[in-house]
Amino acid sequence: MPGENLTHLEAQERRAVVDVHHYDVTLDLTTGDETFRSTTVVHFDAEPGSSTFIDAITRQVHRVELNGEELDPAVVADGTRIQLPGLRERNELVVEADAVYMNTGEGLHRFVDPVDGEVYLYTQFEVPDSRRVFAVFEQPDLKAQFTFHVTAPSRWQVVSNQPTPEPVVVDAERSVWHFPATPRISSYITALVAGPYVVQRDELTSSDGRTIPLGVFCRASLAEHLDAEYIFDITKRGFAYYEQNFQGPYPFAKYDQLFVPEFNAGAMENAGCVTFTEAYVFRSKVEDAVRERRVITILHELAHMWFGDLVTMKWWNDLWLNESFAEFISTIASAEATEWTEAWTTFNASEKSWAYRQDQLPSTHPIVAEINDLHDVLVNFDGITYAKGGSVLKQLFFWVGREAFFQGVAQYFRAHGWGNTELSDLLVELERASGRDLDEWAAKWLSTAGVNTLRVEIDVDGEGLVRTFSIEQSATPEYPTIRPHRLAIGLYEPQDGTLVRVDRIELDVDGESTHVPELVGRRRPAVILLNDDDLAYAKIRLDDESFRAAANGLASFASPLARALVYGSAWDATRDAELRPREFVRLVIGAIGAETESTTRRTVLGQLATAARFYTAADDRGEIIEVVADELWELAQRAEAGSDAQFAFVKAFAAQAHSAAQLDAAEALLTGETSLPGLEIDTDLGWELVVALTSGGRRTAADIDARLQEDNTADGQRAAARALASIPTAEAKEAAWERVVTRTDAPNAIVRATAAGFYRGGDDAVLRPYVARYFATIGSIWEERSFSIAEELIEGLFPSELADAYVRDAARSWLAAHEDAPAALRRLVIEGLAGIERSLRAQERDAED
Repeated sequence: MPGENLTHLEAQERRAVVDVHHYDVTLDLTTGDETFRSTTVVHFDAEPGSSTFIDAITRQVHRVELNGEELDPAVVADGTRIQLPGLRERNELVVEADAVYMNTGEGLHRFVDPVDGEVYLYTQFEVPDSRRVFAVFEQPDLKAQFTFHVTAPSRWQVVSNQPTPEPVVVDAERSVWHFPATPRISSYITALVAGPYVVQRDELTSSDGRTIPLGVFCRASLAEHLDAEYIFDITKRGFAYYEQNFQGPYPFAKYDQLFVPEFNAGAMENAGCVTFTEAYVFRSKVEDAVRERRVITILHELAHMWFGDLVTMKWWNDLWLNESFAEFISTIASAEATEWTEAWTTFNASEKSWAYRQDQLPSTHPIVAEINDLHDVLVNFDGITYAKGGSVLKQLFFWVGREAFFQGVAQYFRAHGWGNTELSDLLVELERASGRDLDEWAAKWLSTAGVNTLRVEIDVDGEGLVRTFSIEQSATPEYPTIRPHRLAIGLYEPQDGTLVRVDRIELDVDGESTHVPELVGRRRPAVILLNDDDLAYAKIRLDDESFRAAANGLASFASPLARALVYGSAWDATRDAELRPREFVRLVIGAIGAETESTTRRTVLGQLATAARFYTAADDRGEIIEVVADELWELAQRAEAGSDAQFAFVKAFAAQAHSAAQLDAAEALLTGETSLPGLEIDTDLGWELVVALTSGGRRTAADIDARLQEDNTADGQRAAARALASIPTAEAKEAAWERVVTRTDAPNAIVRATAAGFYRGGDDAVLRPYVARYFATIGSIWEERSFSIAEELIEGLFPSELADAYVRDAARSWLAAHEDAPAALRRLVIEGLAGIERSLRAQERDAED
């Protein structure tokens, strides 16, 4: 992996001498199971007499021809780059090579369906992996046209960025697809998907009158579960919303959405050829939170067709703007154009909680991060890039106003279509549309790191009237910036058993203390909710009386967003060791049964598990976890039959069950001895219960294998891998370690599932030896594995589940001994260590009376 890096300086130097016009790429997918033949013809201009290189990660380079002259591959190609000496003003380069199919979710990924033995292929190129498929100047500011010619089995579907042409028959088995040239785009958003995919088709009329063909694809063995009509409906709503608000038509010729196996992310915005994780094809019941997330993801990727694909960043330091814009705009589109009208509550519970967590790690960075090389950008797909950036854009939206925001964005697309930009290009248009100077705003919000905390300071007289009210802002010593915020203060009173907002004050907050004269002389309400409507990006603390009233009446808030804000404030205080974790556990157990929003419920149940398992005092932890699991089982039994809440509580119970009685309940639910009204133990929920029983010592490898024979699908294989890794014996842990660490042939999905189950079962004596083994191994993992697999292993197998001083000291020792390790690798360890240190502080607080 280290030899595959590219620095920003190298990219700038190459851009200074090269301008690319066109790639003609010929791929033969019928040459074997390990490699495919790739032939690339590149036409580009260059500074005469200059030299540069082109990227090509290959098994073997057969031919390099530059301007009609044969170059010796043994001299100019090293398997990663091909050197190009003596360039002319106009150049033609031909590279013929064998490229390698991947099983890591990078490059051209090859998957064999265990159900029917069919082969499915798809590409994933962001950030630097089109070079695994064809020779390419792999950087976003060297845009070009791409023409693909693909030889594949005649019965396959072959899909790329442009409309699929009629194939030309080669022989009885094979055909070739000659795709038309793309518009001028970056290499990382080119795409190829091939295999016996099943497709459903539709179309829409764009705002410029063109007919845009639509396609939704998935594997044949999943086709019965594909709800294409709903996906088409959301897509059409998104088209209408974006074309209206961006004041411009969809920029490409067609729009295909393909659900592909073993995908590493949620989705990828390939131009006109978007790939999604198959987790969004629901073969079993899922929580409404997941269904809503799919909608937001569909709208997120569609937004990228304009912001990212039509107009693209010059370099990866503006990756945040690409992703943050799509995250923000897909949320507002979901709230305004679909049935998911509480999308901003979802944004608070999911995205903002992620952002606050990421922004308090030692590895936090400004939204506009310094991206020195590809390793930097690969680890910057994080909560700052997506969630904090999206949160700050939401604040900017209210700062400049809705009309000015959309007017500025529309002008940005008109001015820079098919080009590359920097942040300043967008800010210029927003300033022009709004009349606001954004320099200071950008400096404080985009160029500095850290999250501020806002607290209420209130003084009330003996008659309950407010004498003084202020909002106090603080920052950490490491990141001391005090920022301007646009926020609202909500005043809540009980009415007929419900906490309702009776007034709202919106204001600008700046400086360390902001007085709020509008509240002086008024009778103090039951709850004063800071950052009501969640306009600002900041941690909030309520005054003591408001917190008590809000916590005691949390289930009675009429507003779902208000509930999410109170949950979030309590969680932040718990993570900061201000609130005892056991108090947070009590608050959640007392209120979560009445929660109506699926994403809030899902997020808070995850926080509940973290608080109980990692933050509570060691002496009481076992009892607290047992109480939590018992309460979750009670909530499941009391929930409405067949409801989303019932389903969520059963899943949460299965994740925490460990006592004999709890395992008995899980066993009875799985076998049908016990049933809950309206709850079906379908395939995936059954696997959740199997994992619970396996980690509790109630199932063996033979039992798991028998269940896998009944569900020998890709999903079944992942579930079985997680279950096998959770068997609480030394032999099972060794086998799991061997499967994904010692051996290197496990695909990405199995690596991820095995890591997820590894620390689930087993006592201290079984798991403790893997702390030292982990730190002894991660250096070689980083050196020898692809980035995706290395990240999965280093993050997934970090021993955070143990959460004690031994792991803390081991991580500190490794960092001290490896100061020269790659920065991206050190960052992964630093983040794991930070989680352990936070757990230890919380445990100390929980142990206090």
